Amino acid sequence: MQFLQNSLLELITQTSTNLPPDVRGAMRATGLAETPDTQASQALNIIFSNIDMAAEDSGAICQDTGMPTFFVHTPVGANQLKIGKSIRAAVAEATKLGKLRPNSVDSLTGRNSGDNLGAETPVIHFEQWEQDDIEVKLILKGGGCENKNAQYSLPATLEKLGRADRTLEGVRKCILHAVWEAQGQGCAPGALGVCIGSDRAHGYDVAKQQLFRTLDDVNPVPELAELEARIMKEANELGVGAMGFGGKVSLIGCKIAAANRLPASFFVSVAYNCWAFRRLGVRLDASSGAITKWLYRDPSRAVERMTQSEGFPLSGREVVLTAPLTEEKVRALKVGDVVLIRGEMYTGRDAVHAHLMKNPPPVDLNGAVLYHCGPVMMKNGEKWSVKAAGPTTSIREEPYQADVIKRYGVRAVIGKGGMGAKTSAAMKEFGAVYLNAIGGAAQYYARTVHDVIDVNLLDFGVPEAMWHLRVENFPAIVTMDAHGNSLHADVEKATAHELEQLQPA
Repeated sequence: MQFLQNSLLELITQTSTNLPPDVRGAMRATGLAETPDTQASQALNIIFSNIDMAAEDSGAICQDTGMPTFFVHTPVGANQLKIGKSIRAAVAEATKLGKLRPNSVDSLTGRNSGDNLGAETPVIHFEQWEQDDIEVKLILKGGGCENKNAQYSLPATLEKLGRADRTLEGVRKCILHAVWEAQGQGCAPGALGVCIGSDRAHGYDVAKQQLFRTLDDVNPVPELAELEARIMKEANELGVGAMGFGGKVSLIGCKIAAANRLPASFFVSVAYNCWAFRRLGVRLDASSGAITKWLYRDPSRAVERMTQSEGFPLSGREVVLTAPLTEEKVRALKVGDVVLIRGEMYTGRDAVHAHLMKNPPPVDLNGAVLYHCGPVMMKNGEKWSVKAAGPTTSIREEPYQADVIKRYGVRAVIGKGGMGAKTSAAMKEFGAVYLNAIGGAAQYYARTVHDVIDVNLLDFGVPEAMWHLRVENFPAIVTMDAHGNSLHADVEKATAHELEQLQPA
């Protein structure tokens, strides 16, 4: 098994950096279907550029590389202990090389292990089969879309859809409700794996396994094939659109399985995956560990570019923002404005926001731009560099953000998916805006970072530290302004109306 660890490292690297052809094809179709010159099409332009950049530079497509989850089939007699050890070693090496972000956090102490190893991480599922080779499949599912997983216990009453019974019609309502609730927080357009039945725990497991089906396959169960097709049609009529900006495509795939259940239980488990749909697999020679076949991709086939030109097409109407920002400059912005940020910004996400509730900031945040981002960073000597730096889901900071704006004078918050009423009220009262960056576009935004000036609170771990960055032409869209307007609230209201109009067959 002398090649096993290197084979696994190559699997991790390719999964993190190179979207499989079926996902590329579905995203390309999304671009063709979307109305040009809309906010959704602007988001897709950045997404497509990011996909190309990641493949060309072998960089992480999204900075949130999730909790690596492996599904391994082994022939009878294979040493699963050795395979597990090699998987963990490959994960640690991929983290060291910047292909994975260190994401393993001790749930009791909050301490990041730094190498993606720890209690129950990475996740490895073993199963024997009667074939001679080893099969390893890997999915990297980030925290933003993982948080938009949903599980329903039927019968239930669903907002906008009414009663959902223990029928396929009830299942349909659950799935559409999950798509509507995800909005832009799960980096739409997304893909769903669904399990009807089983128990609570295994239902989620089966749902996630459905994400290993190719997006263009057809369910062998006629009733489920019909339901998958209907969900795709109706979900894309809701109008959630790319990044929740409103648009014609909200879903690129829906894959459903049914499992037997207890008489008393009827669960519908939904695994939501973002557009950065990272899953690949390999077949390995059981004696050497060498790769004999790739699943989902043909390495001999050239990777087709998603876009003809790199970058974000400028219209000349963009607003340039250079920190520190004044209240006057911020209050002149309105929902829909495209901004280009130049100069300095600070990252700050979950741990930083909680810290600021009890402690003064380690830097001056008056007039600052605060970026909800947990980057992938590399250190050479004493110098840090950014390897991937897209936005994280902002709603997690809703309990803190209004206080941070009020206490410390933050003028602009960057993230994805929008924030709630408390933050909106603070922005209106104190003069601040929310800027939506494009979720998953980690390579695109990393290229806007020209310098890492400093880092504070590094004890929180690399993703949760407060990084001081200098950027140039960092693009984002104003989706919550200082006058109480919110694109997110508008899209949620409009899509709720569409959801209510979807009638049973």
